Amino acid sequence: MKLEFSRLFNVRREEILPVSLAVGFFFCVLTALMMLRPAREALGMRGGLDAVRWLFVGTALATLAVNPLFGWLVSRFRRTQFIAATYCFFATSLGAFYLLLVAAPEAVGTASGQVFYVWFSVFNLFSTMVFWALMADRFTLEQGKRCFGLISVGGTLGAIFGPWLASLLAKPLGTPSLLLISAGFLLLALALGLGIARRRPENAKRETPGAAPERIGGSAWEGIKALFRSRYLAGIALYVIILAVMATFLYFTRLQMVAAAGSELDVRTALFARIDMLTQVATLVIQLAVAGQLMKRLGVALTLALLPLTAALGFVGLAIVGSLAALVAFEASFRAVQRAIMRPARETLFTVLNREDKYKAKAFIDTFIYRFGDVAGAQVEGMLGRLGMGLYAVAGAALPLAIVWMGLALWLGRTQQRLAGEPSASTSTSPHAFNILQEGSES
Repeated sequence: MKLEFSRLFNVRREEILPVSLAVGFFFCVLTALMMLRPAREALGMRGGLDAVRWLFVGTALATLAVNPLFGWLVSRFRRTQFIAATYCFFATSLGAFYLLLVAAPEAVGTASGQVFYVWFSVFNLFSTMVFWALMADRFTLEQGKRCFGLISVGGTLGAIFGPWLASLLAKPLGTPSLLLISAGFLLLALALGLGIARRRPENAKRETPGAAPERIGGSAWEGIKALFRSRYLAGIALYVIILAVMATFLYFTRLQMVAAAGSELDVRTALFARIDMLTQVATLVIQLAVAGQLMKRLGVALTLALLPLTAALGFVGLAIVGSLAALVAFEASFRAVQRAIMRPARETLFTVLNREDKYKAKAFIDTFIYRFGDVAGAQVEGMLGRLGMGLYAVAGAALPLAIVWMGLALWLGRTQQRLAGEPSASTSTSPHAFNILQEGSES
């Protein structure tokens, strides 16, 4: 059985325990998130589409404000401590929202719904960012190519389980209780994450005990500064910006089509939940079919280029057909490729960085830079909408962006391979690898 498992997912015997913990960790994080996401979408639309665009701005500002605090935590505390502080903060926040819903339900309106929308968006970004930062720190580039696809399966299962559990428990327990259940899954995720963080990698067992620094140190602003020093990090940031712009184009197209389908809150929530469910099922099918195989066979560069290709074909097809069914098919395909194929490949890009950049620079890229792309995409989409050209204008803007995005994916994959000095990817977290990175960024 172990031999068949290893052959199917390219997981070695000594990796089964950490990979299993990672799968469970991601499962719990995505369960906690996806239990609450449909409600966030419905609450955010109460003020109209223009209000949602401004909520994107609010989220970007909130992530910009939180980044120095997270950078300070990373600099001053051990890895297990700042990971615990992050998840405990969000679990406590869920408890506070629960008390608000129970003690003062009359205070819950458009404004409080918008506050929850922004808070949830920050929660979503930081909880997944911390997870993947730990994965990039715990696994080498070679392991990431084999294992990150399988680890992503845990997140997809959680994203399917979360909405199902919410639909099962919302009526007998009430919506406020879902917040406490979500907080419980978040704390369980933390326990599994600490188990991974405290377990020494196999390649580290040959090193001197205690060689890894207890604290990362450095400045709280180091993650922001790193983007200006390294072309590689700047390339990752640009890749993420285009990803966010494309996802935002698709997001607002979905909001407009769902709004046209009905104005009732329950109708919209049901439609959002149905789209999410189809997306997660498509993601799971792709992950089970290619987990541990695609990056190994195609390489990181071509794997990263698959999502730009999907976006280009999808927006052109959506502009031609223009139906809700076509939107659902496109979004399911886009999200499935994004989560099952692109995300694991993108996370391997961070395995060749030093530990400080894995947490600080990655935090800035995955939160503020991503939300900056959201804001840019929302404003461009709004401007195109005011021109009255509809899906044709969106497709016209998306197609050249997808071409640039594809070229950037190929460059990042080749640069990563050079910086890692493959095939000796096991040294990717060493100071030598960081020196190579700096030299490559200035060439």
